[in-house]
Amino acid sequence: MSTDAPETEGAEDAATGIEAVAELGRELGAAISDLEEYRVFEAKSEAVENDEDVQRKMDAFEEKRRELMLARQTGEATHEDMTELKQLQQELHSAPTMAEFLGAREALVERLETVNEAVSEPLAVDFGEEAGGCCQDE
Repeated sequence: MSTDAPETEGAEDAATGIEAVAELGRELGAAISDLEEYRVFEAKSEAVENDEDVQRKMDAFEEKRRELMLARQTGEATHEDMTELKQLQQELHSAPTMAEFLGAREALVERLETVNEAVSEPLAVDFGEEAGGCCQDE
């Protein structure tokens, strides 16, 4: 007769519980992928990937961002560098394909925030507040 039976049962129950939660997570993921906001986001994301003008603007922005980060590390960053980076970002964001993508992303984020609130509500945990760090004033 094994004395490990209660521990084994507890471990099996925990594994079953975790699997049930994982299955619910997969179902949630599938439901999210069926949302109109998600489908639009995916389509706009693909459009950005296929837009050569947007890709060139993204490359220029990323290159300038890297240059600015290096310049900041060496103390050589200038106000003009930052102004140029902001200008490149504005040009990128004003491209019609990118503007549509950003709008679709914002719509999806808003929908996912609603989903997050629904998941968090029964847990009595505000994950947004928890993300602030460990040293918060009470």
